[in-house]
Amino acid sequence: MARGKKAKRSEGKTISLKEAQSNVEVTLDGRRRLNLSFKGISAVPKCIQKLSDVDELDLSRNLIRKIPDFIGKCINVTVLDLHSNYLEQVPVVIGRLQNLQVLNLCNNRLTELPSEVGLLKNLHVLNLGLNQLQVLPPSIGALKELCRIGLSDNRFSRIPACLSKLEKLEKVNLDRNPVVTEQRFDQESLMVTEKLYLVKESLLCQQCLSKCQTESTESVHNEDHKDPRT
Repeated sequence: MARGKKAKRSEGKTISLKEAQSNVEVTLDGRRRLNLSFKGISAVPKCIQKLSDVDELDLSRNLIRKIPDFIGKCINVTVLDLHSNYLEQVPVVIGRLQNLQVLNLCNNRLTELPSEVGLLKNLHVLNLGLNQLQVLPPSIGALKELCRIGLSDNRFSRIPACLSKLEKLEKVNLDRNPVVTEQRFDQESLMVTEKLYLVKESLLCQQCLSKCQTESTESVHNEDHKDPRT
């Protein structure tokens, strides 16, 4: 009897549809979140297929080893949180989640990602920290809405080239990776980019116009007084 109970515990907890429904929360902005974090489950519950109206799905801090293919049916989900599990791979059906804006796969056992991740055209945040990744699929460069990507505590020896294609990227975290020294400079330059825009004076407010005129005058003054020997 004791052996049977032990085996049952090792399989992880089972979540019924009723229990899943009781864990649906409404956020302050009116979004529906299914919160199954810290439930001791080793598999994604099949019953979530019947909760297709949720906007956010939190399966973090569990014992999940595999993302099932039926996750591809959760097409309305905008936030998918699977951090702190035991995932070793991501299925290609992940590319069907076209409304996904946040994907958190931090603290798992991932060694690679499918190229289908590049199909998530609305993705803003991608967290892949604390895994075993050495490279990213080139398709990541197609994520034109991506603003933040977490790659800390992996095995990157070079900064992924695909990141240079992400025009909206604001923050890259590559901490605690074996990235070579000269590459660190590239990482900084990747995140700090200056953009110059030409704007008609008529479109500027008086304060901004005055500031630009002052800076322009100072620049000319400095040029006139610059030592020609320098």
